[in-house]
Amino acid sequence: MMCSPRKQHGGGGGSHSASFLLGALLPTLLLFFLASDRVGEQLASISTYTLGNNNGSSSAHEQMTHDANLTDTERVFPGLAELLPRVATDDGTVIITSVNEAWSRPGSLLDLFRAGFRNGEGIAHLLNHTLIVAVDPGALAHCEAVHPHCYLLEVTSANVSSANRFMSKSYFELVWAKLELQQRVLQLGYSYLFTDVDIMWLRNPFRHISLYADMAVSTDRFNGDAEALTNAPNTGFYYVKSTNRTVEMVRRWRAARSRFPPTHDQAVFDEIKGELAGGELRIRFVFLETALFDGFCQLHGEMDRVCTMHANCCIGLENKVHDLTNMAADWKNYTSLAPAERRGSGRRWTAPDQCEDSMRQR
Repeated sequence: MMCSPRKQHGGGGGSHSASFLLGALLPTLLLFFLASDRVGEQLASISTYTLGNNNGSSSAHEQMTHDANLTDTERVFPGLAELLPRVATDDGTVIITSVNEAWSRPGSLLDLFRAGFRNGEGIAHLLNHTLIVAVDPGALAHCEAVHPHCYLLEVTSANVSSANRFMSKSYFELVWAKLELQQRVLQLGYSYLFTDVDIMWLRNPFRHISLYADMAVSTDRFNGDAEALTNAPNTGFYYVKSTNRTVEMVRRWRAARSRFPPTHDQAVFDEIKGELAGGELRIRFVFLETALFDGFCQLHGEMDRVCTMHANCCIGLENKVHDLTNMAADWKNYTSLAPAERRGSGRRWTAPDQCEDSMRQR
C-alpha cells in the first residue's frame, strides 16, 4: 500500500530518520567509550602520583597545587636541577654527604672521607658521583678547594659552622635541612645514597644494596633479619630509590618532626618506619648488616668483607677524627699485603678507644 507524502514524513519516515541518526551516533559513542578508557588510565596515573589523595582520584586544582609546590621547592634549591646530571651515575644515582666549616677543614673529616675513596678497593671513581652539600659559606670554600661537585645549602636558623655536638639545636637543624634537599633530589628523578662524612668508604656498597628495596638503611645493631623492622636504623648511611612513593615517604618523614619534638631525623624515622611500611605506601625497607656496613656501635673487626666504617656511637669531632685516622692506617697496612697474605693475616681494626670513652663520659 502506498503512503501519502505527509505520512511518509510523519510516520514510517520518522523511523527511517531515527535509524539513520542511530547509525551515525554509534561510531561516535564507540570512540567516546574508548577515549573514556584512556582518560581513566590518565586519571589513575595522576592519582598514583598524588599520593595524598585518599579517594583515588585527582582534580585539576590538586594537580596544579602539586606542581606549584614543586616550583616553590625548586626555588629553595637554585641550581640543583642543573648540577645533578653532572654528578649522577649512568643509572641516575647520586652519592650525597654534607659538611659544615668544622668538618671540612684540612685534616678534618672531609679529608678522611675523600681519602677513603682513593685508598679503597676500586671505588675512586665514585668520588666523581658524590655531591658534597656545604651548609655554610666556609664549608663551601673548603669543598671547592678539593672537590668538583659542591652545593651550598645555607642553614641560617642556627649556628651550624662549629663541631655541633650530638643532640644540640644546631645539630638538629643540620640533619633536617639535609632531608629537605634529599626530597627535592627524589622529585627531580634521582635516586641517592646519603652518607655521613664520618664514614670511611672501603669497598663498593652498591653491590650489597638490594634492588628490591625502596630504602636500604644501615644499622647501629643488626639483629640478623634484613627485613625486620625491629632493627635499630642509623640514617647516617642509607639508599633511597626515586619513586612517587619514596617522595611521599620523605615528605611524611619530615612532617613527623612536629610529632616527636625535639629530636633528630633518625629517632623520628625509627618511630614511623612501621607506618611507612604499612598503609598505602608499602615502603620496602632493607636493613644493612653491620658485618658489611661496620661501625663503632657494633664493631666486627674483620677487614675481609667490610664496605664502610662509621664513627657512630662517638661524641666529639676530635674523637671521630682520631679513631678514624687510626683505622685509615690499619686499612693501608692491610691493603699493602698480597691477597694470600691478607687472608691469613688475621688483621683487625684498632679499637676506637677515644670514641668509646666519649660514650662513657656523656
